Amino acid sequence: MKILIIEDEQELAQNIADYLSGESYLCEHAATFGQAIDKIESFSYDCILLDLMLPGGSGLEILESLKKQNKQEGVIIISAKNAIDDKVKGLQIGADDYLAKPFHLSELSARVYSIIRRKQFGNSNIVRQNELEIDLLGKTVKVANQVINLTKKEFDLLLFFVGNKNRVISKSALAEHLSGDLADMLDSHDFVYAHIKNLKKKLNEVHCDNHLKTVYGTGYKWEG
Repeated sequence: MKILIIEDEQELAQNIADYLSGESYLCEHAATFGQAIDKIESFSYDCILLDLMLPGGSGLEILESLKKQNKQEGVIIISAKNAIDDKVKGLQIGADDYLAKPFHLSELSARVYSIIRRKQFGNSNIVRQNELEIDLLGKTVKVANQVINLTKKEFDLLLFFVGNKNRVISKSALAEHLSGDLADMLDSHDFVYAHIKNLKKKLNEVHCDNHLKTVYGTGYKWEG
């Protein structure tokens, strides 16, 4: 799961990134209004943490830009501005949640998890997809009560496919999801194929039907 932290306080941004990385999220950071606009126009995220006061512009303008682009990312406003008008305006524009600074990182993590679960998995901790049972909290996958031992990358990949079932996803989008904006600097995205091959093999070993299809010349699709 990819998180974009839009925050100009470097120490706070690093603390958030360290904590959420420990919760197995892939974190990226934008410290200014311009950096944030570049990232949301170039990449997709599962959740965005948005400070309101940024060098170069307002977080509310970024939120408006997200909505104009019809982006579906969950957005949590994190701000020291605790005025009720800011909360109301942010939520009216389209933010999913608002957390005033200072906050406990464990509470922030719980809210991130809650938004991703609600947006992508119908607000359930257990996702059932065909014969698969995915425990989002336990980060386990079962078929007929048999646990499949997936690596973190394979688990993230499976969740990404299930969360976007019946949609064709390009190899570059998968590379970006697994590696963040570092994907742009890689010479090849062949590592995506390797992870998909291993994921398919492990699903096949427990007699899971072949839901993960290759769409030749385009990408991959989870049919469910």
